[in-house]
Amino acid sequence: MLTLPNPQHVYLACGPTDLRKSIDALAALVQEGFGLDPFAPSLFVFCNRQRDKLKMLLWDHNGFWLLYRRLERGTFQWPTGREGTVTVSSRELRWLLDGLALEQRKAHPPVRVEAVM
Repeated sequence: MLTLPNPQHVYLACGPTDLRKSIDALAALVQEGFGLDPFAPSLFVFCNRQRDKLKMLLWDHNGFWLLYRRLERGTFQWPTGREGTVTVSSRELRWLLDGLALEQRKAHPPVRVEAVM
């Protein structure tokens, strides 16, 4: 079984991305287009115009991982109407990968607790 590093941040590239781009072109987009560090322990996720394909870029120790996902049916509920990136949690990324929207009204909201009662 393959185990990938756990990223500290997950960034979604808002709007469509040309997924013909290679690792180098996506890393350049992260650095120059979004002002982020492609070598940071972060996952950068890109979606095509039809919203049925994703590419995920992740730096690991001495090289990049490039993961590709193609849906046979359906589309991803990709954020639109924004520019740049959106930071999401790993949980929200799983929602997107499962075909759900980022804003899940029925999901339990996170609870911040500082002491046991």
